[in-house]
Amino acid sequence: MIKGIDMTVLFGPGVPVPAPASVVDALRSVTIEENSGETQSGFDLEFAVEKDSPLNTIFLLAGGAALPILRVALVATVNGRATSLINGVVTRTSLSPGTGGQPATLRVQGKDLTAAMELLDFSGLPYPAMPPFARVAMILAKYAWLGVIPQVIPSVEGPPLPTDRMPRHQDTDLAYIRQLAREAGYTFFMKRGPAPATSYAYWGPEVRIGQVQPALTVDSGSPTNAEELSFTFDKAGTEMPIVFIQNRETRAPIPIPIPSAVPFLPPLGAIPPMPPKIARLRDTARLNPLEALARGFSHAARHSDAVSGQGRIDVLRYGRILQARGLVGVRGAGAAFDGVHYVDSVRHEIKRGKYTQSFTLKRNGLLPTQASVPA
Repeated sequence: MIKGIDMTVLFGPGVPVPAPASVVDALRSVTIEENSGETQSGFDLEFAVEKDSPLNTIFLLAGGAALPILRVALVATVNGRATSLINGVVTRTSLSPGTGGQPATLRVQGKDLTAAMELLDFSGLPYPAMPPFARVAMILAKYAWLGVIPQVIPSVEGPPLPTDRMPRHQDTDLAYIRQLAREAGYTFFMKRGPAPATSYAYWGPEVRIGQVQPALTVDSGSPTNAEELSFTFDKAGTEMPIVFIQNRETRAPIPIPIPSAVPFLPPLGAIPPMPPKIARLRDTARLNPLEALARGFSHAARHSDAVSGQGRIDVLRYGRILQARGLVGVRGAGAAFDGVHYVDSVRHEIKRGKYTQSFTLKRNGLLPTQASVPA
């Protein structure tokens, strides 16, 4: 598709297989949204199809009885390095007839594999004596045939006694897992797996540690690799949560403020702002101290980012594919915003002859916490 970049398309009702050359040749553009948090990632494929193309029937049957689930996996190879872009299911197709002898346009849209977790309502299913992480693992086990690999981090809540209460499933699998994540102070999302057509289902605390991706560089002469990059500092949305732990002897609530630097989220900015708001989490008084602190850490993590950034890169000039839900360095933006940032979302836009990514960054404060970043 692009010199130095190869695109592999896999699709199928069960295990996706490489698409024939005619399908890849008909592909005009690819748009992929990678998001962190609870926002689902998705894809949008645009094909130029002739009247006798098999795409007319294969994809338009995706929502019917013949193909209840049509899987799509996309893999990009940049400079010999293969990267899985998304592993998902088709949720919508549309066909626009061509005019003036031009081929028709087929759009195939879908979401990551969390879309398959919204199809059925399992309300009422009992989970006797099972802590939240065990319930999540059991729910995810039924999606192993889709290539889902559970990454479940145990929470502090222990198993309930069957004589006290019997946890029961509520709503769809996705809604219930997200409810359990919020109650534990966790997050849940799908991310690319170790091989094409596989995905990790992560249920655990938001983590901002790990390898730092090569720096996004602006206004630095020949090392510049970012077409656009800008930052905003706004502390209006930051909050300091206060959790309440109840003293069992006096029944008096004990307030405990939670700092912005929480476990698994080391500060990426050397100077965090003073939060202008205080959030009193009064519902934590009914929890045990560890559960209350976990709820407070989660709230602090969601309301501690005062710095946000957005930009665009050309993948060939950057030399690799920028990954969402990871760390990346920044150079040339000024002392206040240089350093390491968290990649909150990435939008891939691929057309014949062009591969660009637009992205959003965030971190807790100004000035870098380390003297240099990977080039």
